[in-house]
Amino acid sequence: MMLVTKELKTLPLTIHVPLKKVSKLITKDLICSNVKIAAAALKTFFNIKRPSIIITSLNPHAGENGDFGNEEINIIKPAIDELRKLDNICLYGPISADTAFSSTSRSKYDLAVCMYHDQALIPIKTLDFYKGVNVTLGLDFIRTSPDHGTGFDIAGKNLANPESLIEAVNLAYDMSVNKKNEK
Repeated sequence: MMLVTKELKTLPLTIHVPLKKVSKLITKDLICSNVKIAAAALKTFFNIKRPSIIITSLNPHAGENGDFGNEEINIIKPAIDELRKLDNICLYGPISADTAFSSTSRSKYDLAVCMYHDQALIPIKTLDFYKGVNVTLGLDFIRTSPDHGTGFDIAGKNLANPESLIEAVNLAYDMSVNKKNEK
């Protein structure tokens, strides 16, 4: 799942799980496989030849060298070191999430890989709540949808804002054109 707006793309490594379970789900393999899939998608569907990707930390201040947790030292940093061996992406991290989404920081990367759902979705929804798009990566076909879910609670009440659906359709089209032109 990659969330896309005009200003930002994020990818949450874990999606709909309680926060207390996130640290147990984050693994080096999960980080590496998701970054590789995302980098390929950025090239194919977004026409970004050499993607610049940041990986956020799990803990505040990127763990402060183990003072606030050791996931950065034991899991995230080793994954980044392995991924840096690839010559087709620029990779930075672990970066503290409290600084990763400023306008200055956002201008330096194409994608932020985040450790959990809200870490990835809060900046997207803050920047442009009605135009965020969810892109499912790793499929043999293009799949986009509004980033906010189905909205069953407002269905049939003439309350839904269609902007995210329109953006999802437009992005799917753009992605298909980029894929076609990649060859």
